[in-house]
Amino acid sequence: MKGYMNYVLSALCLCAGLGTAFSQNNKELKYFLNKDSTEFVKLTFVNQTWIRETQNNPGSTLNGIATDQSFDIGLRRTRMQLYGKTSPHTFFYLQLGQNNFNGLSARKTGFFIHDALGEIDVNKHVAFGAGLTAWTGFSRFSSPSVASIMALDAPLFLQATNDANDQFLRKLSVYAKGKISKLDYRVILSRPFGFSTSTLYNQANNLSSESQFSPRPPKPQYSGYLSWQFWDQESNELPYQVGTYLGKKRIFNIGAGAQYQQDAMWYNQRVDSLTIDTLHHDMLLASVDFFFDAPLRSNKGDALSIYAVASYLDFGQNYVRNLGPMNVTDNVNASASYNGTGVNWPMIGTGTSYYVQVGYLSPNLSSSKRLGKLMPYLSAQVSQYDYAKDLIVYGDAGCSWYLDGSRSKLTFGVQNRPVMNKVVPADGSKAYLKQDSRLNAFILQYQVSI
Repeated sequence: MKGYMNYVLSALCLCAGLGTAFSQNNKELKYFLNKDSTEFVKLTFVNQTWIRETQNNPGSTLNGIATDQSFDIGLRRTRMQLYGKTSPHTFFYLQLGQNNFNGLSARKTGFFIHDALGEIDVNKHVAFGAGLTAWTGFSRFSSPSVASIMALDAPLFLQATNDANDQFLRKLSVYAKGKISKLDYRVILSRPFGFSTSTLYNQANNLSSESQFSPRPPKPQYSGYLSWQFWDQESNELPYQVGTYLGKKRIFNIGAGAQYQQDAMWYNQRVDSLTIDTLHHDMLLASVDFFFDAPLRSNKGDALSIYAVASYLDFGQNYVRNLGPMNVTDNVNASASYNGTGVNWPMIGTGTSYYVQVGYLSPNLSSSKRLGKLMPYLSAQVSQYDYAKDLIVYGDAGCSWYLDGSRSKLTFGVQNRPVMNKVVPADGSKAYLKQDSRLNAFILQYQVSI
């Protein structure tokens, strides 16, 4: 493994060294392989560092000690990409990286492979590829481009199977993609990872009246996403979809997608006083969304960005999953809230979820453009789960200072989440979730990328 990494890093450094001679004007590490620049190899890097103060969920503990509030510093995302076109019909893509590295993480774990794929580009209308990849449905931000995220974080509920039967949203897949007129499409056949190898799997408590992923051998998964691009056409070279173009394009898209897997879930259901059946349930995820990202006044350089999505997630009865990125505590007292430890909250569940984000990019802060631009933003997720009586509302508000576009960005944001409790009625009727309180996390992020 050490020798393999040495070869990879040597190749990255070589491309970086050569690329500077060819692409300095665009601030890219890109090396062209032919005279007309249609064949190339490109290297990118992004690192997002979070400095965070969090109000922890009730009962949270760290190393067995009750911890109501935490301060931490962590690497939310660190990535390197190497990709390119080595012949008129051949494309490759490799991404190495690490997510959510903080004081609770195992040390010296190193980068792991996020993506590794090969692709045959037939023409602009169709290309075929296979490998470990983020080509997937069911919405625009089911595979977000992390360097261009507009808010502090992506709408993570749209990566609805994250680390359950995939690897940070990536799966072993074959796919087709392309453009027909203004229609951009992707269709995917995946072999999901087995749930029994997931860190979410708990053999002692994986089958109950609350639906969970089944540990039985997984059946194929099908997904796709269609987008009608009314104005400027977006690149579909990579699976990752841009969060904001910072006024460099005029984008107006309407999209729809779905993801389906037969018998992905299971749960118990009582038939009578003596009999309990185990039932399997198909997983179905679907969405329609809207994306607007365009300059407002050409003489001012300001821009507006809006994304909205309506989604239907069906994981079976009473399915709710608590999630919180780069958690700050490692356990929770048994009598605590439904959320679980640290910054977790019920992010994903069977039911409907809506999300909207709005950001305004200011004109340059100085005539010399050296002070960059500001982009205040608001985002919110509103979910109605079958298992909850109350709406589950999550909010994120903040402002980014773009010192050099996405290459150097400083963001301050406040994330507000609900704390839910499980209510079991004394009359024996169906249990449900009810909001108890709300808590905040205050985050300063610095992103550097190239």
